[in-house]
Amino acid sequence: MAEAKATPSTHPSAFPLAGLARDGWSTDTEATATCFCGAVQLRFPTTAPGLVDTFICNCADCHKITASMFASNFTVLDTHLAHIRGQENLSRFGQTETIGRGHLMTNFFCRTCGTLMYRVGGGFPGMSILRIGTVDDFRLMEGRLRPRREQFTEMRVGWLGGVEGV
Repeated sequence: MAEAKATPSTHPSAFPLAGLARDGWSTDTEATATCFCGAVQLRFPTTAPGLVDTFICNCADCHKITASMFASNFTVLDTHLAHIRGQENLSRFGQTETIGRGHLMTNFFCRTCGTLMYRVGGGFPGMSILRIGTVDDFRLMEGRLRPRREQFTEMRVGWLGGVEGV
């Protein structure tokens, strides 16, 4: 994952005000994901082969790491993921103790605001797991990044229904 030059902004006025960055963009094949403070920004594919999968995870680690009841994720090939800015501003934390398959899972957080930008795990070789909530173009959440599957459903809380159509 190499440092990449920023793409000229094609920031649509329809992007909601969220966080401090104002330079997110999307095209037919790529988009940006930015941390809350704007220090870290990634470029990722929105189509195959670079975009691998989209999913909801209900595992206990995702509960804890998101401070929520699930995580909405998408996986991309590392060869298609680029750091536009802030790679040096990422902190890492990895562990194997609570991961279901025992593989090392390393989390990459913005050192300034704490946003979890992505995870890299032994169970996902050659891929990074990004959070749908970091994507700048919210329209992608209803389209190309809409979760296609749900995992660890046995750990889903009873008052939260599953993802419709998954």
